[in-house]
Amino acid sequence: MITCLYEIKLKFGYTIMSTFSIPKIHEKFTINGNEGLNAESIKLIALSFIKGGEVYEQEVGHFLIDWLSEKDHIVVKTSGSTGKPKKINVRKEHMINSAKATGKFFKVEEDSTALLCLPANYIAGKMMLVRAMVLGWRIDLVPPKTNPLDTLYKQYDFCAMVPLQLDNSLNRLHLIKKLIVGGGPVSENLKELIQGVSTKIFETYGMTETVSHIAARRVNPKKKDKKEARFFKALPNISLGVDERNCLIVKAPQLNDQTIVTNDVVELKTYKKFLWKGRYDNVINTGGVKLYPEEIETKLQLLIGNRFFVIGTPDNALGDRLILIIEGDYDKIAKTNLQEGLSNLKTLTKYEIPKEIYFLPQFVETDNGKVQRAKTLDMVLTNLH
Repeated sequence: MITCLYEIKLKFGYTIMSTFSIPKIHEKFTINGNEGLNAESIKLIALSFIKGGEVYEQEVGHFLIDWLSEKDHIVVKTSGSTGKPKKINVRKEHMINSAKATGKFFKVEEDSTALLCLPANYIAGKMMLVRAMVLGWRIDLVPPKTNPLDTLYKQYDFCAMVPLQLDNSLNRLHLIKKLIVGGGPVSENLKELIQGVSTKIFETYGMTETVSHIAARRVNPKKKDKKEARFFKALPNISLGVDERNCLIVKAPQLNDQTIVTNDVVELKTYKKFLWKGRYDNVINTGGVKLYPEEIETKLQLLIGNRFFVIGTPDNALGDRLILIIEGDYDKIAKTNLQEGLSNLKTLTKYEIPKEIYFLPQFVETDNGKVQRAKTLDMVLTNLH
């Protein structure tokens, strides 16, 4: 970090001297083939993106200008999947620490090639750029579409995707050596499809407040490692715990000044490893039995091709009544077949069988495509009246 002095004018008329830090750019960093870059040349590239680039390039340009500004933080939007989206300040120092931890954990060294196929207006896309600048990667940009590898022939050492992009890139995964997947869980169906591919694929766990991921697990491990690979493993300088709800507590002083208490229910194996069970917000209490929707959904994935989720609705006798909501038009035959399949599915307990099945043509989503369960349920209940 290069430290400089600047003046802050106070309302009382006098000034004090403070500091800001301009992040150092690794000498090996390149973007779209441009090399030998420093802060000024990167700003010129950023301005060219802003003035003449496509929307995704403009987003990259604005972030690069922000990164090389006098501010010691970046303003980042949260996803809004579990509440109203909000803007938070993330310190550049923490982003640099996160980049270094990623490089060490995944063993991606300087001069590695990287592909950015995520939008730069969210933390995941921003962090790919930070990793490249801090670690000295040669990064290329492509539009953040659902099939980002379709027109590519070059091989890359590292890439980050969301599950939908992975699902649409199965035929070209040989172009990526190491791939991290975040923004949502990797489905059981998708896990089956990626077994045996040469790409090392990792599902990540994290949030905007932890500057992207703080843990990861291999989703296409070697056969001998399958049992252990169920657990997420924390990155360097991170320790884990649980509270009285069995929700994950994250201590990551290099990424956040405060201890983070999450709403994610986990089974903690060690202070470095955990098994994710689901969101505490989503827990369903039916007849005194606690159900974790995410666990049930994992069991149902082999039966249902469309997007779906299970959720609880108020019930006078049970407390919560478990229901299943499927995205798509109502299909009486499909519903009947599914009800029969549910009753024969041996992995489900009697409490985990949905009491009702509903169809909705379109789920309610956040800006970045995550399903908003509560609002989608409201639409289903509204349609019933």
